[in-house]
Amino acid sequence: METRSGPQNILKDFPEMIEDYLIDLEIRNYSPNTIKTYKSIIDNFYRFLIEEGSDKNILRSFKKYIRYLKREKKVSQNYIYLVTIVVKKFFEFHKMEHLKDIKTPKRAKSLPKSLNEDEVKKLIDAVQAISDSKQQKFTKTRDKLILSLLYSSGLRVSELVSLKVNDIDLKDRTIRIRGKGNKDRIVLFDQKTKKLIKDYLNERIHESEYLFINRFGKPLTARYVQITIKNYAKKAGIKKKVTPHILRHSFATHLLKNGVDIRAIQQLLGHSNLSTTQIYTSVDMVTLKNLYDKAKLL
Repeated sequence: METRSGPQNILKDFPEMIEDYLIDLEIRNYSPNTIKTYKSIIDNFYRFLIEEGSDKNILRSFKKYIRYLKREKKVSQNYIYLVTIVVKKFFEFHKMEHLKDIKTPKRAKSLPKSLNEDEVKKLIDAVQAISDSKQQKFTKTRDKLILSLLYSSGLRVSELVSLKVNDIDLKDRTIRIRGKGNKDRIVLFDQKTKKLIKDYLNERIHESEYLFINRFGKPLTARYVQITIKNYAKKAGIKKKVTPHILRHSFATHLLKNGVDIRAIQQLLGHSNLSTTQIYTSVDMVTLKNLYDKAKLL
């Protein structure tokens, strides 16, 4: 890779630098969603540099950009953390040391929110409110399956919409998932979800390698699934913000609550590091205290 050392050339070279970096991310098997996020962050910083009209001091410009994000855009601390990480990696890739002295800000720590078991049931039951017309019957079966899979298998929404029919083994009740970084893992589903999968496949009128399609036979998007879940949560009278990721959190929290070993949960979620999974140990302290008391250590 050619190193660009002169700061006076950065604005002129920036578009090509971005392209080179994104190509590298793709080669290294970063997910499309991650690459899209990184591109957006770097593009925004590039636009800020252009508006500033100067690239003589990138470190100073970056500090001003962070101040702008905080004061004007009112972004979260976690977003500031992400911007700092991404832009630093971008310059490191190009062997530039402009941001080497920038310290990564602390990430705001918050416990993952989740639904309780009754709320999950209400959410899935809300699908029943759809009419039973021929067209709506397909939508009802499909949407109920979407909610059931997100909750019972702990899938990411990106994994859900990428599922292919051949990924599913109905006999063993398993799904092969190509997760982040192209790391394969196997997830499970229960008997009720197995029946939903069979019913859904029987009702589909379009052939497609993808499991979830719309009535025109096109694969669903992550955005469509997010909006659909939000609408069902509203119908169910659930006041919490409900997203596909909240269902994933609920899956992990309920497994922990029912005594499943955290390393098994780590495997099912596809976390590379146990520390990522361990955040769920802080979610349900009441259950953990009860398990501790039952152990009768003294």
